[in-house]
Amino acid sequence: MSIRIDRIVTRGGDGGQTSLGDGTRVDKSCARIEAIGAVDEANATIGVLRLHVPPPSPDAACLARIQSLLFDIGGILCVPEQGPEDADNFRGGDAAVAFLEQATESLRTRQTPLRSFVLPAGSPGAAHAHLARTVARRAERQVVMLRKEEFVSASVLRCLNRLSDYLFVLARHLNNDGQDDVPWQPGSRDA
Repeated sequence: MSIRIDRIVTRGGDGGQTSLGDGTRVDKSCARIEAIGAVDEANATIGVLRLHVPPPSPDAACLARIQSLLFDIGGILCVPEQGPEDADNFRGGDAAVAFLEQATESLRTRQTPLRSFVLPAGSPGAAHAHLARTVARRAERQVVMLRKEEFVSASVLRCLNRLSDYLFVLARHLNNDGQDDVPWQPGSRDA
């Protein structure tokens, strides 16, 4: 596949609209653009998270694969699907879900069992993984909102749901497999 981008400044969006992948012009505030933007933001937060994961590790390779997956999802979202017959737009959806489930379980089996809710804190990598998790959850909510208006492949939602699970488990992994998690302390309202 060859991609060539000749211009960045097009002035096409100056009036508050943008083009979808099929050429349709839509408002930048529409549900589809909100969903695409949220997925893009999730991808960017994972890019920052990668700064805290050493490159030769399996975790770094997994995050790189996830960033490509999120870019694929953004591409799928930018071309409106007409219905279930278009669901093959995300041909790798089931494989992506299985990959995320396997990556999650691979990390989870090494971790101390949860005995409390944990705060989004700990090591810098864990804190960034938690941030990426919350942004991935927002992307999932935006896609759910889009799905109320238009057809969206169920695989897209499954991937985003599994992604936030993976990022939670990765955060615990980056907190010494849960040993350095910061547990929630009920009753802080009394402080």
